[in-house]
Amino acid sequence: MNKKIVTRIGIGVALYAVFVAAVLLFYPDNAQDMDWKDREEYNKVQVAKLELGQTKQQILALLGGPDISEAKKTDGGMYQVMFFRTQHVKSDGITTQDECTALLLQNDELIAWGDSAYQDYLTL
Repeated sequence: MNKKIVTRIGIGVALYAVFVAAVLLFYPDNAQDMDWKDREEYNKVQVAKLELGQTKQQILALLGGPDISEAKKTDGGMYQVMFFRTQHVKSDGITTQDECTALLLQNDELIAWGDSAYQDYLTL
């Protein structure tokens, strides 16, 4: 009798593990579908994975669309700064630059991110 119960519990746990693995495998995180709190945490994790030289397309595939974006053309090429929300400052329903991490791209290639990236962009 006890052996039957243990076997059934084991089968149930195994089936549950297969179900969880399938969900995680076939339904990846999509930043566009998350609420702001989840997206903020997701962005923090993904920004930590960034490397200099990544393309704009790679960044957009990883993080989704930016919350705020600016661009300008100079003699040095096209520059774009994209802001992704990574910290909560004020509950007002509006995402502001101080709640975001800036990513600076030159000719669609990541050249800087963090607090100094926007200042670098402004001095171009």
